[in-house]
Amino acid sequence: MVSETLTPTEISLRRPDDWHVHLRDGDMLREVLPWTVRQFARAIVMPNLVPPVTTVSLAEAYRERIRAALPPGADFTPLMTCYLTDAIDPDEIERGYGAGVWVAAKLYPARATTNSAFGVTDIRRIERILERLARIGMPLLVHGEVTDPEVDVFDREAVFIERVLAPLHRRLPELKIVLEHVTTEEGVGFVAAAGPSVAATITAHHLLINRNALFAGGLRPHMYCLPVAKREKHRLALRRAATGGSPKFFLGTDTAPHPSADKESACGCAGIFTAPAALEIYARVFEEEGALGRFEAFASVNGPRFYGMPLNETRVTLRREPWRVPERVGSVVPFLAGEEIAWRLV
Repeated sequence: MVSETLTPTEISLRRPDDWHVHLRDGDMLREVLPWTVRQFARAIVMPNLVPPVTTVSLAEAYRERIRAALPPGADFTPLMTCYLTDAIDPDEIERGYGAGVWVAAKLYPARATTNSAFGVTDIRRIERILERLARIGMPLLVHGEVTDPEVDVFDREAVFIERVLAPLHRRLPELKIVLEHVTTEEGVGFVAAAGPSVAATITAHHLLINRNALFAGGLRPHMYCLPVAKREKHRLALRRAATGGSPKFFLGTDTAPHPSADKESACGCAGIFTAPAALEIYARVFEEEGALGRFEAFASVNGPRFYGMPLNETRVTLRREPWRVPERVGSVVPFLAGEEIAWRLV
């Protein structure tokens, strides 16, 4: 919420969490991790490495590499996820969840996005996995797109909801599902109408851009992500969902760094790196929508409550103090690189 002692120049809120982040590994991990840590107390870490994080031992090792890369004195908890495949062992999933290594399982439809070649080829192949998740209370995090080449890329989320997600929710209404990086009016409507076991994350960039941003004055590779930005009516639906006060929607940046050479190549990678200014961008959106009083719930409350985790006790302050997003972070060009942002995290 906005602090009771708020002046027109400051916002105080519980320290937020990022419920969808790509930290990568190796040198890239060390480059980008500090930007997430400066804003968020916890983050759901995506498992789409090569090889993917499909075993408890791989998850534990990755978590230790993240911890080793933390800036000195940082207070940050990486929340690990399990990469689902057609052949993954449900007992391994339950063992990792019971041990507190994994907090959720991630469903990537095969070939839907970055490093998803090992993903699920058909939802029916993992029915026993989904039943196990429902039984043990482990959330399923969904990249909600079909990969059928006959389906228009701008329709893939809506078709996924119709063909896969809605039937899954009807079969297993007790299964906790997060539709990650929701991008469509149809996605917002599905989540809003579904039972209390269904929620969604919303990115900062999908609140700011529609699909025109991909082609503004030429092809803009740094505006390319998956799911792609959609028509303006979908962007407006996302803004209403984020700022409307529903506990079903919460912050998940999907910040996804790639070296600029890989973004600007003949077949550029999908992903937008928002971490350097994510919280400030969300604050801008809530201010534009006249909803600063609901910002804390979206950023700091709804996510922990859906996951059954305690709220963070520490607080952060955003101050109206113009600054510029860095032009580069190591090898990566951030979202809104070089542009001025009105709010700054103190």
